Amino acid sequence: MLARPTAALRQFNSAGGQRDSIVASDLEVVTVTDQSVVLTWTTRARDRAGRLRNAPADTEVRLTPADSRGPTKVHYLDSNPTPYHYAEIDGLEPGRTYRFAAYSNGHRAVPARTLVTRRPGTPESTGVFTTLRPPPGQLVCTIALANDVHYGEHTSGLLVAGLPTGFRHDAGVSYPETMLGAMLDELRRPDRAVDHLIVSGDLTDSGTLEQSQGIRARLDAWGELGRDYFVCRGNHEAPRRNDYWGSVFHPHQRLTEQDLGGLRLIGLDTTRRFGSGGTLEGHQLRHLRHLLMAEPDRPTLVFGHHPVTSAAAVSNPGGPGFVLDRMSAAALQHIYRDAPGVFLHHAGHTHRTRRTMADTEIDVEFLEVAAVKEYPGGYVLLRIYTGGYMANFYKTRSEPARQWSTRTRRQYFGLQPDHALGSITDRNHVVLRDFSGMKPLR
Repeated sequence: MLARPTAALRQFNSAGGQRDSIVASDLEVVTVTDQSVVLTWTTRARDRAGRLRNAPADTEVRLTPADSRGPTKVHYLDSNPTPYHYAEIDGLEPGRTYRFAAYSNGHRAVPARTLVTRRPGTPESTGVFTTLRPPPGQLVCTIALANDVHYGEHTSGLLVAGLPTGFRHDAGVSYPETMLGAMLDELRRPDRAVDHLIVSGDLTDSGTLEQSQGIRARLDAWGELGRDYFVCRGNHEAPRRNDYWGSVFHPHQRLTEQDLGGLRLIGLDTTRRFGSGGTLEGHQLRHLRHLLMAEPDRPTLVFGHHPVTSAAAVSNPGGPGFVLDRMSAAALQHIYRDAPGVFLHHAGHTHRTRRTMADTEIDVEFLEVAAVKEYPGGYVLLRIYTGGYMANFYKTRSEPARQWSTRTRRQYFGLQPDHALGSITDRNHVVLRDFSGMKPLR
């Protein structure tokens, strides 16, 4: 995209001047596909007391192939001032390396002081990225992977007893509804072109009847449950005295199965009645084994709220007790070993983007996706081709969503980016698989 600059902005840029004390930071190369890149950053200026406050400025990205000897050229320019910058550039060549730089009001954007973007070799620190090479074959379908909406929540970033201090939205505005609405709106846009949506748990804050019915109505306005969108339960919907979430969606500890033109979707209920950790009861494991053994080679995507692998257990701040219990995790991976058609297991719960591999020798990707409701605030697009799939994380791009994402990046004493964003390869990668038996949905 190349937004049309105003005449005044063109004159300013050609002069190379700096009009104000803008500080451009928090640079993140969020999304890298085979033909596009998405960059975000924030601009601030000091007030009279010397404190940095969000300040509107223009949005500019300069770009050129890395093997070019010439300077970078302007590939994106938007003169509409904003503190919350989002630049998406398409028309790039697959598998090619590019040099880039982002600017606001002539000031170059730099990464924040976080390890995830400052460590050596990251695109933010080198000013270089390489587009992906797409899988071979025809595009079959595009599925959005999302989780942790927390519909009905009032304060973001709380852990226990009101600590650390959380973030509340403006009066009369619900940030879970804002972030959910922003995602649903853009999933229907032509440049996203999503066929199906999976929401893997914690759709609500506490699973009340009002919250469950509220988010069901919002999702039903987008599509049809079991055809357009699919859900599973999270620990925030674990049944207590009454299972309101189950009466609106699916019963407790029951899996769901759907067919999408040869692709099988299986949703697991990994929740306990008490506690934040996960489990799979015996009857659900037996049902899963029965389904998979009937057609072990059929392409299958499984989703459940709690992460599975040992790597996920030891790397999340809550420790092993926060994810699927080790006995259930071992049993699940043992079932996958006899079902080579299972290629991806999507989870949420940790509010981070993280890709881990199985504990045993099975060819399954385990992918945790960051929360919809808070920084980085987005979803993964899984584009499935006849020769494999490409996974890309996108931040939601509406102005209110970008504003809330910028606020909540300061959660957990400023450590939220290092926890939640994930590496460039966690967020963007290609896996080659044989999906030639699947039927394109378009």
